Amino acid sequence: MALKLISDWFRGTNKLERFWLLAKIEFKLRYYENKLGLIWALVKPISEIIIFYIAFEVIMLQGTPNFVSFLFIGIVLWNFFVESTSGTIALLQTKKYLYEYTNMNKIEIYISVIGSNLIGLFFNLFMFFIYFLIFGNGSYLSVHAIFLLAIIVNLVILSLGISLIISSLFIIAHDIVQIWTIVISLGFWISPILFKLQDFRDHLPGLDYINPMAGIIINARAVVLYHQFPEWGLFFWSFGYSIFFLLLGIYSLNKLGSKAAEKL
Repeated sequence: MALKLISDWFRGTNKLERFWLLAKIEFKLRYYENKLGLIWALVKPISEIIIFYIAFEVIMLQGTPNFVSFLFIGIVLWNFFVESTSGTIALLQTKKYLYEYTNMNKIEIYISVIGSNLIGLFFNLFMFFIYFLIFGNGSYLSVHAIFLLAIIVNLVILSLGISLIISSLFIIAHDIVQIWTIVISLGFWISPILFKLQDFRDHLPGLDYINPMAGIIINARAVVLYHQFPEWGLFFWSFGYSIFFLLLGIYSLNKLGSKAAEKL
């Protein structure tokens, strides 16, 4: 049934065009009704960077080289994951009119919302690269940075899979909103966003393979900041996690999504 849902989505000639149109609409609704527009996409990560820089570098003197770049890339990847998952929990309720009165597949609606977040992610990464190259103390991009594209694909698959799972659970238990808020808060502190990699592994051994976001952040820093290849074991493990959650999410949507219109 999961494979049928995927094949149904790809069948047709205007799927990608419709996805892109919906993603642009979602993106414009989010930012362009505000006075500062797209600048708001940068306000959150920059404010978090300032707060954590003061806490960990000024007060705690952690001593991470190029700490702002270290934080910047970790935070923008994490924020994409949080916005994509938390922002789709009630999607089957808020976008009910799209799948009830059009021929749109439900998964198409999820992809359009995550696609709008992806536009914001690329904008934030563009600003990151500007900072990294100009103010990063002689930093440069090597050929290894091309692997960042694969890491972003991994992140998108993971975000979509988790989104499908928790929004499907929302149909039968609205408490998932509060539960996911707690999970996100915990996930931030058990991801290597603020801490040196060796400190993270010393204090939380094995968590880089348990927490799927950890591998994504670790490898993103490796290929961009440190001019290294990804840690291949972690790279493929993270992809495996993402594909597992995507298949589980499609199965959940297939089993529970048909009841969305009558239960929500």
